[in-house]
Amino acid sequence: MIRLRALRFGATSATAALFVVIFGDARLLACPVCFGAEETSMIDATKLGIIVLLGITFTVQGAFLAFFLYLRKRAKTIADAD
Repeated sequence: MIRLRALRFGATSATAALFVVIFGDARLLACPVCFGAEETSMIDATKLGIIVLLGITFTVQGAFLAFFLYLRKRAKTIADAD
């Protein structure tokens, strides 16, 4: 029953996507940022948002790296003490 429901959902999604591709206008396929609009404040805000999200990602990854290096140093210190 669940498999049939998933198959029906997939067929419905594929039909809807095909309908949009065939009968949809080009404006339906992309937002103004992706479609190639002129330089607007929306594009500037999108670029700033990407930079902020990359900054957060690198900060979190750096914190993980620092934590694991701290754990390695502490384990080495404890191993040398024994």
